Amino acid sequence: MSGMLAGLRRYDHRLTRRIAAWDHPWIRTALPTAQDAAEHTLLWWGAAAAVAATGGRRGRVAAGAGLAAMGLAEVLSNTVGKQLVERRRPPKEWIPNEEVEDRPTSSSFPSGHTAAAVAFAATVAVVSPRAGALCAPAALAVALGRVHSGAHYPSDIAAGGLIGLAATALVLTGRHRATRRWR
Repeated sequence: MSGMLAGLRRYDHRLTRRIAAWDHPWIRTALPTAQDAAEHTLLWWGAAAAVAATGGRRGRVAAGAGLAAMGLAEVLSNTVGKQLVERRRPPKEWIPNEEVEDRPTSSSFPSGHTAAAVAFAATVAVVSPRAGALCAPAALAVALGRVHSGAHYPSDIAAGGLIGLAATALVLTGRHRATRRWR
């Protein structure tokens, strides 16, 4: 078992270095832009406002459910997950771009940004597939940007994604039960 974990850790480290080294002009522009927009969940609040304003009743439901899932994912990742697992950020020398100086000091595991992004985008996609399709690329850019900037390892992103999906399932299950009860 320890050999398997060591192999996964080596793969995680190798993938971190590879993603951090991406040097295409589009990558150098898009990923930091997505990360900046996602700070303090501003990207998702803006997306919720747009979905609610343009999507009719379904859009309002999608926006509300997406924000609820995002909030739950943030609590699960930042308040619970980061307290349970203390993990250092990737070493600065692995990250060949200037983003490496703007890293948080909290535990690397799991990625709260990714948890929030996946929770919002996945929940919106279930309720309003068109709106979800528009949110998904931004969520992916946020997740990849967290590795590219040296803030997280890919396994942190995977854990954040799983937390986001769990938050989606919990919110949608709770919403479904609540609406059945009130009919």
